[in-house]
Amino acid sequence: MIYLELLWSFFQIGVFSIGGGYAAMPLIQNQVVDVHPWLTMTQFADIMTIAEMTPGPIAINSATFVGIQVAGIPGAIIATIGCILPSCMIVMTLAYIYYRFRGLKMVQGVLAGLRPAVVAMVASAGITLVIMSFYGERILPVDLSGINIISVIIFAIGFWVLRKWKANPIYVMLGAGAAGVLLYSIV
Repeated sequence: MIYLELLWSFFQIGVFSIGGGYAAMPLIQNQVVDVHPWLTMTQFADIMTIAEMTPGPIAINSATFVGIQVAGIPGAIIATIGCILPSCMIVMTLAYIYYRFRGLKMVQGVLAGLRPAVVAMVASAGITLVIMSFYGERILPVDLSGINIISVIIFAIGFWVLRKWKANPIYVMLGAGAAGVLLYSIV
């Protein structure tokens, strides 16, 4: 019975956690602390901390860790399946619809309309990260004197290396990280 409850709880979380893993946190808390008192608030906070530190999606990590805490390894498997099953079902349905109707002009129009929106969302996230790196805030400050010069220099060199030599981005990120450790330890 506990396995069915885990599966159903995390299935609901998977369906309604639109917006990513952090959007799922209140849903997970509601299910595992309030609806089913499987964990105390302290245990939940500990699991969320571990889930954030562990590589991978935070919602899936949380489902796995809650499942282990509640019902051992089988519980972890069931909770993880419950969390990812809705996404898999939605993606499979959309893939079927796309492959079935991809030749229709309307579908091509929808996809053509989505491309600029996706580019805008990725660009918005990138610009937000650059602003946070340069100023330590999510929005541009009125006073631009608080700019982080080291961050700007690392960014400029990394951008230049990527554009000039078409270097592997992973190597550029590793180099930027090493430069950051070196420069920030000196300053």
